[in-house]
Amino acid sequence: MAAALADGRPVVALESTIIAHGLPPPANLEVGRALEAAVQEAGAVPATIGVIDGTPCVGLSDAELARLATGRAVAKLADRDLGPAAVARGDGATSVSATLALAAAAGIRVMATGGIGGVHRGAGSSWDVSADLCALRRYPLLVVAAGVKSVLDVPATVERLETLGVPVVGYRTHRLAGFLVVDGGVDLDWSVGSPGEAAALLRAHLAARSDPGGLLLANPIDPAHALDRGRHDRALTEALGDLARSGVAAKAATPFLLAALDRATDGASVAVNRTLVLANARLAAAIAAAG
Repeated sequence: MAAALADGRPVVALESTIIAHGLPPPANLEVGRALEAAVQEAGAVPATIGVIDGTPCVGLSDAELARLATGRAVAKLADRDLGPAAVARGDGATSVSATLALAAAAGIRVMATGGIGGVHRGAGSSWDVSADLCALRRYPLLVVAAGVKSVLDVPATVERLETLGVPVVGYRTHRLAGFLVVDGGVDLDWSVGSPGEAAALLRAHLAARSDPGGLLLANPIDPAHALDRGRHDRALTEALGDLARSGVAAKAATPFLLAALDRATDGASVAVNRTLVLANARLAAAIAAAG
């Protein structure tokens, strides 16, 4: 990985939380490997990021991917957790915020993920807001995602990103991508229509501000592969009910909801998640190659 960066080759950062906590086995390891292959096929170098024995790794080996996919004590790490994880010398899967922190330190400027974290439902009383949002403000990367995870309060998340000064730009649309569904229900001011335009956007963003932070490029899933809106909403209502009865909260809430959504859709949500994250990886690679 160091050689690729030193040679100026295009590199795409990939998070590892989707492998350890976002998808059930064996789909998690299959998707982790498929993401790397998708980035390579689109002309860039994949850098899946994680923590092994307390050491941050920018570019995991296949054995390390498998270790995070199958390990029973893999911590879910935000950027604030990287120091404690190093001292504990354990294994950790990096969320968007931790992936951004390590990618930025390595000099990577493009990242792909499924959907970003954000403001949780009921955050007015719980104050439960993902570290992803402040990380997007702090670290200068373009993040390709299918919008905000639909289990969250999507409009509140977009408002919070606006307050933080993080641009949210649509890819070939002026509507926010809806994660497992096509439309996230929020209008966007800006849109780009090609990987070349997205690469130009990143360059302009980094040049225009002395402390630019990152930006979010929202890439909608192909309508042919999205969940039906009615099916999604019914499954989400069921998943939210399960969450309320479980007492699960904080950073365990989103993995719990995604698993509940998977059960409620008889596995369809996992298939959709796989499709959208692979599409995001391919787009991110094309943007990195065009940059």
